[in-house]
Amino acid sequence: MININILQIKNVTKRFLGKDIFTKVNLNIQENSKIALVGRNGVGKSTLVKMIMGLQSIDDGQIIKNKNLSIGYLQQNSGLNSDKNIIEEMENVFEDLKAEEKNIHNLENKISDINIINNEQEFNRITNLYAKMQADFERKNGFGYKAEIRSVLHGFGFGEETYNKKINRLSGGQQTQLAMAKLLLEKNDLLILDEPTNHIDVKTINWLETYLKSYDGALLIISHDRYFMDKVVTEVYEMTNGNLEYYNGNYTYFTKEKIARQQQQFKQFEKQQKEIKSMQEFVNKNIVRASTTKRAQSRRKQLEKMDRMDKPNSNDKSARFKFNINRQSGNNVLNIKNLDVGYSRTPLLKNINMEIKRHQRIAIIGPNGSGKSTILKTIVGQITKINGEIIFGAGVSIGYYDQHQKLLHGEKDVLHELWDDYPTVPENKIRTVLGSFLFSGEDVEKNVKKLSGGEKARLLLTKLSMHHDNFLILDEPTNHLDIDSREVLEKALEFFEGTILFISHDRYFINKMATSIVEIANHNSKNYLGNYDYYLDKKAEEKELLAQKSNDKNAFEQSKNESSTKKAYLMDKEEQKKLRKLKRDSEKIEHQLNELEETKNDLQQDMTNPENISNINKLNDLQNKIDNLNIEITSLENKWENCLISIEEIEKAE
Repeated sequence: MININILQIKNVTKRFLGKDIFTKVNLNIQENSKIALVGRNGVGKSTLVKMIMGLQSIDDGQIIKNKNLSIGYLQQNSGLNSDKNIIEEMENVFEDLKAEEKNIHNLENKISDINIINNEQEFNRITNLYAKMQADFERKNGFGYKAEIRSVLHGFGFGEETYNKKINRLSGGQQTQLAMAKLLLEKNDLLILDEPTNHIDVKTINWLETYLKSYDGALLIISHDRYFMDKVVTEVYEMTNGNLEYYNGNYTYFTKEKIARQQQQFKQFEKQQKEIKSMQEFVNKNIVRASTTKRAQSRRKQLEKMDRMDKPNSNDKSARFKFNINRQSGNNVLNIKNLDVGYSRTPLLKNINMEIKRHQRIAIIGPNGSGKSTILKTIVGQITKINGEIIFGAGVSIGYYDQHQKLLHGEKDVLHELWDDYPTVPENKIRTVLGSFLFSGEDVEKNVKKLSGGEKARLLLTKLSMHHDNFLILDEPTNHLDIDSREVLEKALEFFEGTILFISHDRYFINKMATSIVEIANHNSKNYLGNYDYYLDKKAEEKELLAQKSNDKNAFEQSKNESSTKKAYLMDKEEQKKLRKLKRDSEKIEHQLNELEETKNDLQQDMTNPENISNINKLNDLQNKIDNLNIEITSLENKWENCLISIEEIEKAE
């Protein structure tokens, strides 16, 4: 199979304020490419995508696109801005099909017009056009686009009861999901998604993964969701140190191959360094000797011309931190009994039970809006419980991470956001701590409100690390963090000697961190002892058991029906005889109706055959046969309905 290029980035450079963001990068997208573009926050990933879309200028190089290439682009956290309702906006994607459908109906009306029928030439022209339009309509899924809309909306959690809701009255998250739904329905040749899994729940992400894996087009995805990339992409481009590195595999392959390449590059670098040292020593020893000076000069020229490798260590800085505790808690950390949580005395969740022991790491998962954050806020006392008990063990001290970052003060600078909490700590120590979280130099003088989401997340983690609490309660701690920062956080939490209760949509993070999982669903909670993969296995088992119970129930119902049938034999013999005859008659009529419908369908098919379309007499004959069949079908349907009514009356009298 020949792979056709649809877009090429050739030696592209982008500068900002005279400084290169990236230099001479190359990227190739083919018809069915499934590509992830990864790299730290701020390296230029979104900038490169905007250059593809023509939203940013190209300083050097070129971007070559196939003629008529259609591109769908979802910017990070961008929503669908529309005053239409949901179904109207989704159906707008299929305006061409709707117009075709209207034209087909118009042609159907013309075909049945007596004036057209009597005009053989015009009739032939219209019927030929009708056949072509209908075939084209079917090829474009004209008969199935409404089902496709329903399927995609259902995948994003929009049921039919929401279809008439105005989009501009929905939440930002819902508008973002609808923007993605519309892009999927458009079926562009290339779909570019910038952080598509942000702010959508695990159930929706699972559906999106399945949909994108079979997407009939190319994908270019910027994401920090490692689990998602493993499921969807087959190629990875990493943007690092102003360059793009290509890896032919999913995210897990990329991580392993990257380490292997770095090790190989370091070996090559060391080998060259030894060669340089040897050559330089030879030059130094022999340059002054008359007998060897020519050879020394030759070696010196070789050294001057040598293409020297840079040391392969990354120039990107990584955060380095850990969470220490001042003292251990008791073995019992938190006991929650029959807890009801919500607002204004109205329970959002009921009968929540959790027993958390020291050193456990418990993940709370569930759909958006199910009440996960409400549980944490109730535990830390930000929301008053409605009912139940929250009992902390001995010596428990809580450190809380708020996903909405409301615990930060926008008007403070970074330095004083931390220093004001610990005024007795020397400034140099505060700066050292901030430096370990990648805040250094002028960064510490920035106003908090001017920080990016990722910088605010790192600042919150900085504050949390200074508290030395033994029970961390974390609400979406990986939101806004790039992959490198997530991995640093994971490492710090793995070595944490306390207890962790957290909410996350990052399945990779959950799988690595959780020792048990609490699932929130249907206004209740359920506990699973294990990580995310274990949870998935248990859910699959539950599904199998449910299917088995359903089969058992069906068997029971069948047995019950058989018992009812036995009872029926005790009915009056004449009534039973009459009932059996009615059932036989209804089955016979139903069989006759099926045969007549098949005959009618065959006649209708004959009317569209090319040899009959131009034969007026043949068409009239076929139509007369169809009309007679319709009369017979109507008569039989009336008889069938009367039979069913009589059967129902006898069975009710049982």
